[in-house]
Amino acid sequence: MNVSAQRPEPPPGSTPAPSRRSVAEGIGTFFAVDDPWQRPRPTAAQQRRDVWIAAGVLALTAVGMELTRSLGAFQTIESPLWMQYVAMVVGVVPLIWRRTRPLASMVIIQLHMLAATAWWPSVGNQFTMLIVYLASLVGGVGWARNRRALVGLLVALFVLVFGQLAWMYTFTTMMTEYLPKDGDQPGLLPPMVASVLYGSLMNLGYILGGILWGQLSWRAAKRMATVSAQAATITEQAVELRDRAVVDERLRIARELHDVVAHHVSVMGVQAAAARRVLSRDPEAAAQALGAVEESSRQAVGEMRSLLGALRGVEVVRAAQSTGTSQGALAATERGRSPEPGLAQLPELVAQAASTGFEPTYELVEQTPGAARQVSAAIGMSIYRIVQEALSNVRKHSTARRAVVVVRVDGTHAEAEVVDDGRPRGATSGSGLGLLGMRERIASHQGSVELGPRLVGGYRVRVRFPLEPALHAYGADLDPGSAMLTTGGPDVRRTG
Repeated sequence: MNVSAQRPEPPPGSTPAPSRRSVAEGIGTFFAVDDPWQRPRPTAAQQRRDVWIAAGVLALTAVGMELTRSLGAFQTIESPLWMQYVAMVVGVVPLIWRRTRPLASMVIIQLHMLAATAWWPSVGNQFTMLIVYLASLVGGVGWARNRRALVGLLVALFVLVFGQLAWMYTFTTMMTEYLPKDGDQPGLLPPMVASVLYGSLMNLGYILGGILWGQLSWRAAKRMATVSAQAATITEQAVELRDRAVVDERLRIARELHDVVAHHVSVMGVQAAAARRVLSRDPEAAAQALGAVEESSRQAVGEMRSLLGALRGVEVVRAAQSTGTSQGALAATERGRSPEPGLAQLPELVAQAASTGFEPTYELVEQTPGAARQVSAAIGMSIYRIVQEALSNVRKHSTARRAVVVVRVDGTHAEAEVVDDGRPRGATSGSGLGLLGMRERIASHQGSVELGPRLVGGYRVRVRFPLEPALHAYGADLDPGSAMLTTGGPDVRRTG
């Protein structure tokens, strides 16, 4: 066994050393050859702009050629005039497709640069043509959709440019133009070495500069596309959240409407039945029962008006903007000026539920005086509605003659309990929406509920709300009256 050939394994828990990337991998990473993102094709407006740019560059190049000709720079060129203009058009026109066909445009224009440098230097060395050569290189790198093909073409361009440079210095008379006539060395380096270095640096700067510029353009376009996609996602999520808020508000209003109608209509039905029974023998008791019907109907109308005001919130805002009235004043008008029900209205609610043969009682237990006033309006209204639903269920589905409503408030929790002494009536099963709404209210405040028949008879509904929902669990420093965080559903337990 060859121990020296074994590679020692890293100790457990140690971070492995980063592997070195090869040159090919580094080039592929720089040009993002494996990136699935492709730059979108240019718009019609961008394509029209490219046509006008190419036409302008063509006109400027023609003017420059004629000015250069007038200076005598074309006297050594033996090609006819029309061929020079054809060469100019061939080098400029592909600029039109620098964004739609970036690789093809780059290949044609770069080959034109190599040919013009060899046979028509006066054409290729025009200032506008140098801009065209650089723009085609930048466009090819910045708009290429096949990044792997782009890398291959750039390697070929690099080989061709420096191969042509080597050929020109080796097999042409170009080198003799830089040799001093008297054999002296006018600078720090010999003329031959300086000429080779100068030409190499110029071509290297041209290629690398065009590549860097084009790659920066490609990455900027990708970054903009990513930001646009994120903005679109945020917009979609905002719309989804808005729709979800609308659905939640509709569910809340439906829950409130069910509780209002179920309670007040039940009270009116019980009182009307009592008035009918005693109308002939006790007109005074019948009058009291009808008065209770009147009061219950008035309250039902007021609470339903408040719910309709919530549905008409958009109209309230528009009316406030058009009339200059504060939105709060208009909202109060829409809600009928009455506050939302809470713990303070529970004694009145329990008193209204009383009828002939049914006597509910109410008791408030506070750990410290005034503790009930610290309960938030949202929790107070939920307790009010749950007690309202529980009393309605007792009247409709039970033979109970007594019911006890107890609200307990300590430093951390608010608890409400409704206990009756009745038995279920036959053929009085409801729709189940009341209990569903009760659980939804409890879930919205991270509370718990215990409901079901008691062993000693009767039925119990007991709910318990934390006064700071979800704050201790998440470590948040929030005001319980101004924040509502949701977690899992309520703790629902059945008792025997």
